[in-house]
Formats: sequence, structure tokens, C-alpha cells
Amino acid sequence: MFKNVAELVQLAESQKKQISEIMIEQEMEVTNRSREEIIAQMDKNLTVMEEAVERGIKGVTSHSGLTGGDAVLLQNYIKKGSFLSGETILDAVSKAVATNEVNAAMGTICATPTAGSAGVVPGTLFAVRDKLQPTREQMVKFLFTSGAFGYVVANNASISGAAGGCQAEVGSAAGMAAAAIVEMAGGSPSQCAEAMAITLKNMLGLVCDPVAGLVEVPCVKRNAMGAANAMVAADMALAGITSRIPCDEVIDAMFKIGQQMPRSLRETAEGGLAATPTGRMLEAKIFGVPRVERD
Repeated sequence: MFKNVAELVQLAESQKKQISEIMIEQEMEVTNRSREEIIAQMDKNLTVMEEAVERGIKGVTSHSGLTGGDAVLLQNYIKKGSFLSGETILDAVSKAVATNEVNAAMGTICATPTAGSAGVVPGTLFAVRDKLQPTREQMVKFLFTSGAFGYVVANNASISGAAGGCQAEVGSAAGMAAAAIVEMAGGSPSQCAEAMAITLKNMLGLVCDPVAGLVEVPCVKRNAMGAANAMVAADMALAGITSRIPCDEVIDAMFKIGQQMPRSLRETAEGGLAATPTGRMLEAKIFGVPRVERD
């Protein structure tokens, strides 16, 4: 039904439907399943996300000891009321961190679009829930909207850190979340696309450099920043701000940048933060020997 964002928006606007509805209909056509089956599956995904957020904000620690407890710190900070940025943004950040800390602790999460970027979509969803008071059905639709944009990226560029750097993972997730926030807040399909474009173009070039090769540092905090980026971009789009570069062209630019990235910055742990003295020290501490000796 649609191959790119332009087609997605055109379908939604011409049929006077939300992007989430177009995605549901496409799933029905592609998978030959009923609407009820597709929505039920997404509802299960929503439950997994909610459970991960709730577990993470109570506090978890990864087996490596590299990550854990930051979601709790942020929630405690919010409760003090002395924060400088907005409460909803900080809540989204804490819940994005919570989800990724659960992932690092070998807990169950829902990849959106990958495990390493799984915190952004649920983090923003469960933060704006308190602000917008959506129904369960609207929350499920949030996931279909984010999925529609993730579908476009996956089929026209990449959602893999190994193929395109972290811009392809957290960048894509942040764009997906921004678009979904806009729809839930009552924005138009074209505003959803603007939010995606604004978000992604401000995360272009983000490298994938996991310390010790683990999806923890800097991955967890990148989810935090991705959530914040998504929230701000959604507000910008809802305010009527547009991207001078169309969304599909931003996605294409991301793909080409990923192809130009050196191997050392695409999930190999050979460059960036992973190659810093502290990064190598942590790697040796976790695995007992430096990477060069393990290889």
C-alpha cells in the first residue's frame, strides 16, 4: 500500500484516516490476518513495554555492572520538583532509560525497532499517557503509527547499528516516537512526517560504539536523548514548524551516511567511546583480557 512516507501521508490524507489506521490495514493485507488478531498482537506488545517500564523504574542492574539504577535516580529527581527541563520530557527520558536498563539486565522488552533502541517508543508513550490521558486503544494505535514509520525506514534505509550506526537505531526509534506522539496529540498525518524528519535529521551521523561490545554504554543514555529529541520534535511539528528537507530525503540521507561510516563506528566496538582508555579498561575488567587478546 505504501513504500515511503510521502505515500503513507497521501493515503492517510486522501482517505481521511490516521496513519495508525493505514498501518493496520496494510498489516491485514500483508499478513492475511484479521483486524482483531493484529490489534491483539500489538496489545500484547504494549503490555510487554509497560511491564518493562514498571520494572525498570523500580531499579535493575545489568550482569556486567555497567548500567542500572539511572531510571530510579531520574524519577527521584523529578519528585523533588527542582528540575530545569520539562517534567514530561524527564519522565519520558527516565522511562526510556528504564526499558533499556531492563534490556541490559536480560529482561523482556519489545524491540522498537531494535533491542538497543527499545526504550524510546515506550518511554515517550508512557510519559505522554499521563499528559494526554489516552484510551488503551489509542495507546495501541501509537504503536501502529510508530511502526508505520519504522516500516519505511527498514525498507528504504536501515534500522541496524551494524549497517548504519546508532542513527539507524536510536535515530529511527526517536523519529518513530515523534510521529506517534503527534498523532496521539491530534496532529495531522503531514505533521507526523514533519516530526519524524525533524527528529531524524538531528541525529544523523550518530555512531554505534558500544563499550565492550555490550548494548549498555552509551546505548542506554542514547535512548534517553532520543526520547527527549522525539518530544521536542513533536512539539515543533505540532506548532506548525516544518522540515525544509522532506522526510523521505532525510531517511535516504541517513542511509547514505551509514554506508559512508567506517566499520569501526558500526557496532564493532573498535572505535569511538569503546576505544577510549576507560572503555578499554572496562572491557578488560568485564572479560578479563583486552579485545585484541580475545580476538
